[in-house]
Amino acid sequence: MTPANITGVSNDTVVDNKTATTIGALILSLVFLLGFPGNVFVIWSILARARKQSVTTLLIVNLAFADGSLMALTPFFIIYLIMKNWVFKEVMCKILFYLCLANMYASIHLIMLMSLYRLLAVLWPQRISAINGRRTVLRMLAVVWVLVMVASVPAIIYRDVKKFGNTTVCESFHSSENHVVFQYTLELVLGFLIPYSVIIVSYICILRRIRQTKFRRRIRSEKLILAIVLTFCLLWLPYHIINIVQVTWALCPDGSGKKQTLRKIWQSSRAVTSSIAFISSCVNPVLYFFAGKSYIRREGLAFMARLFEGTGLDSATRKSRQNSQNSREKDRDIDAVMLKDKDPDSVTNSSTNNKPVKNGK
Repeated sequence: MTPANITGVSNDTVVDNKTATTIGALILSLVFLLGFPGNVFVIWSILARARKQSVTTLLIVNLAFADGSLMALTPFFIIYLIMKNWVFKEVMCKILFYLCLANMYASIHLIMLMSLYRLLAVLWPQRISAINGRRTVLRMLAVVWVLVMVASVPAIIYRDVKKFGNTTVCESFHSSENHVVFQYTLELVLGFLIPYSVIIVSYICILRRIRQTKFRRRIRSEKLILAIVLTFCLLWLPYHIINIVQVTWALCPDGSGKKQTLRKIWQSSRAVTSSIAFISSCVNPVLYFFAGKSYIRREGLAFMARLFEGTGLDSATRKSRQNSQNSREKDRDIDAVMLKDKDPDSVTNSSTNNKPVKNGK
C-alpha cells in the first residue's frame, strides 16, 4: 500500500523536494570519490603490508569492508536522486537498500567491538589472551555479520517500487502504521541506542581506570577509536532523528495537523539525512591518514599497516602484560633477597663456600 492509502494525504515522495535531492546527490558524489578508494586502500594496506593479522587489524579490515561496500553502492543512489526516478527495477531496490542497512549495522557494531576490546585490554589485560586467537576473533566477526544480515531483513520486506504519475520511486511501504513503528524503532534500537550505550559505558569505565592509575598516558589508538565513535555518532544522528520523527508521525491520530507537519518533515529530510549518514563511511580513511601521517615518510604505502601494528590495541595489551610480568619478577627478586638476609645459615654457608684457594688448591 502507498503512504496515501494509510494517511489519506497526497502522494508526496522522498524525491519530490528538488533542493534536498540536489544536495543529497552532491554529498554522495563527493563521498564516493573520497570514500571508495580510501577504504579500498585501507583493506589493501592491511592485507598486503601488515606483518601480523591481530585483533585490531581484523576489526579495521571488516570496518573498511563494510564502509567500502556502502561506498560502492552510492552511484545507484546518485542516479536515483539526479533523475528523481528509480530505473533499476524492484529486485535491485530491495537488494541495494538491504545491503545499505546491513553495512550500517555492521559498521556501528564493529565500532562497538573495538570499544569492548579496548575496555577488556585496560581493565583485565591478564585475560585478554582468551580472545586474542585468530580463530576466536573470526568466529566473533562471523556472528556479527550473521546478526546484521538477519536484522536487515525488514529492508527487503518493506522496500518496493511504486509509480506515482510520471515518477517511479523505491521507498518503504507499509500495510499499517504499526509496521512503520516496528521498522524504524528496530533501526533506532539496533543501530543506535544499544551500540552507543555499550560504547559510552565502555569509555566511562576506561577513563575512570586511567584516572585511578599512575600511568595516564593516552595511547594513539584510544584517540583514534574515540574519533571514529564521535564522527559516526554525529553523522548518523540526523538519520535516526528522522526515524524518530517518522515513528512519532505513525503514532499520531489521523487527520491531525501535527501528523501532516511531521510527514512533511521526514519526507523532505530523508534524502539529505541519508546522504549525510553515508559520509561516515568515507571519514575513517581520513582519520587513519592523520593518525598515521608520521609513518608516511618512513614506511611509504605501508604506513597504514604500521599505524595499526604500532599503535593498535594489541600493542597496549602487550605493554600491560609486560608491565605486569616485570612487576611480578621484581617482587620475586625482592622476596628472595629478604629471605636470604633473614636466614643466618645462608650467610654461614656462603662464607664457607667462598673461602680463598691457596696455591691453586
